[in-house]
Amino acid sequence: MAQIPDILQASIAAGSIELSLVVPVFNEEESVGLLIDRICEAMDGYEKSWELILVDDGSTDRTLPNARKYLDRPGLELIVVELQRNFGQTAAMQAGIDMASGRLIATLDGDLQNDPRDIRAMAAALDERQLDLLVGWRKDRKDDLLLRKIPSWCANALIGRITGVKLHDYGCSLKIYRSSIIKQVKLMGEMHRFIPAWVAGVVPSSRIGEMVVTHHPRAHGASKYGISRTFRVILDLLSVLFFMRYKARPGHFFGSIGLGTGALSALILAYLFIDKFMFGNDIGARPALIVGVMLFLSSVQLITTGILSEMIARTYYRDDETPNYIVRETFRPKG
Repeated sequence: MAQIPDILQASIAAGSIELSLVVPVFNEEESVGLLIDRICEAMDGYEKSWELILVDDGSTDRTLPNARKYLDRPGLELIVVELQRNFGQTAAMQAGIDMASGRLIATLDGDLQNDPRDIRAMAAALDERQLDLLVGWRKDRKDDLLLRKIPSWCANALIGRITGVKLHDYGCSLKIYRSSIIKQVKLMGEMHRFIPAWVAGVVPSSRIGEMVVTHHPRAHGASKYGISRTFRVILDLLSVLFFMRYKARPGHFFGSIGLGTGALSALILAYLFIDKFMFGNDIGARPALIVGVMLFLSSVQLITTGILSEMIARTYYRDDETPNYIVRETFRPKG
């Protein structure tokens, strides 16, 4: 697990910022200004301190300069983080979370489909229900049925069954976290869809809840996702399952399969040994001999892989601070 930097621990303890809003954006030049306006409108009258962190994930249009125009907007504590290239939504989200100093952290998409007006209610519900993570549920989702809704329904059911965290909508980016919890989780690859599963690795699933939120149809730009996302979700889900159960002990995963394969090999070879030396039958051309030998070799390889995985895991836990993104520049209000 990633460690919380000392400077952020001090900031959180001091309570200088109550709520940090983290928004990854990529090629959203038409909507980024409207996004900031809507967030400011939604947070108008909020009695506690808050900040907005926009992470530009290597946009190739005018998203970054359009966002920087709002740096000196009165009453807005805006931080714009420019990543060196496009690292993906997960890395951009991790960069924003690392930068955030609020007691609570909210994440949402930058395409205006999430409604910022839900944030304050979710923040209040998180404390009221004594949760560590509150996930938005797009119950009335405004997306294409075939390309987005059906694959999402299937993925949510599969994820819930495998991970044990029962939610209606894993893919909703609108979430509220306790900063002290989410900063213990290091997001990798394209694992933002499985954040509740990662959080369940550090807190009981009973402290993870959901809340119905508003969802708007996309008004500007084009979706960055297609039907191919479904296949990536399946592969990522297998990785999540492995990390949740065997991250600290990968040798048990490979070793169990290796021992099972070795036991089957031993049974086949023992049968052939008895058939050869007790009954005098020729076994040299029998397929069972080849299968038994191949299973034995596979068993040795799997057990060896398990040992190597244990060594790599121990190295990983000693060096778990390498970020999965590179910040080119950070922009803050002048003065």
